[in-house]
Amino acid sequence: MSKTTAAITAVGAYVPDFVLSNQVLETLVDTNDEWITTRTGIKERRLLKEEGKGTSFLAIKAAQNLIDKSNINPEEIDLVIVATATPDMLVASTAVYVATQIGATNAFAYDLQAACSSFLYGMSTAAAYIQSGRYQKVLLIGADKMSSIIDYTDRATCIIFGDGAGAVLFEPNNEGLGLQDEYLRSDGIGREFLKIDAGGSILPPSEETIKNRQHFVFQDGKTVFKYAVSGMADVSEKIMQRNNLTHDDVDWLVAHQANKRIIDATANRMGVDENKVLVNIEKYGNTTSATLPLLLSDFEHKFKKGDNLIFAAFGGGFTWGSIYLKWAYNNK
Repeated sequence: MSKTTAAITAVGAYVPDFVLSNQVLETLVDTNDEWITTRTGIKERRLLKEEGKGTSFLAIKAAQNLIDKSNINPEEIDLVIVATATPDMLVASTAVYVATQIGATNAFAYDLQAACSSFLYGMSTAAAYIQSGRYQKVLLIGADKMSSIIDYTDRATCIIFGDGAGAVLFEPNNEGLGLQDEYLRSDGIGREFLKIDAGGSILPPSEETIKNRQHFVFQDGKTVFKYAVSGMADVSEKIMQRNNLTHDDVDWLVAHQANKRIIDATANRMGVDENKVLVNIEKYGNTTSATLPLLLSDFEHKFKKGDNLIFAAFGGGFTWGSIYLKWAYNNK
């Protein structure tokens, strides 16, 4: 009897309509298009501007896109995981609301938070549920409304982040396709370098925390960049070695879209040709949990059944890792 693996069988995505270009940012903070492009590779990012709409809105749109494209019945979905760093609210899970809204009435649901590695960790989790044999359809959504936690007077962060969502469906596979291996890491040394000071149990919201602008993302850019370059490159190289993959064996590098220079450094360490490196950071910026599924959505038409994909991500905390996956279908 062949071993059951967990394969991605459908992809969906959604980005808001509003475009925040580098040219507009030039009017908000002391920066310019050349500086942003040279250092990050970002030209524009999408923002969800509608009043009263949060991460769940993005997640629902991405899930509905997947459901419409794949023609699946949402009542057949067993589990919905929303990977996010910006849940709608504390306590009440965003994933639970999303599952109900998309008609996944037979599913259980929960959120998964590992900063920019959330979707990567979610892939591992979704695959484990499938491989256990208990569940047949797991919907994994990566969604973040980063504009809700960004200070648009802070040029260190406001140039980087955007809003968006992507979704994938994991199902059992008996052809040896799907998730092959993973190498996931974390290190609490990163706690001070990329964080939001207030709003949690250590420093609850108060008049003072609001006045001090402590509810926005703080990033020590140089330190995070240094750790991200070495971390993503290390795990990507490790997963190739562990699976006896050469650079010729890798069909696509699906790397977290935080900074073009980090993506390039990872590809260089792996020895992967530039034409195998998926990049859309210029359009969306860093959408945190949504970068990996947005890449899958944008480039789905290029994938062929059996293609070797290497995923890599790095996030606050620090969290990072790499996943080796064999693509399970030809684009229709």
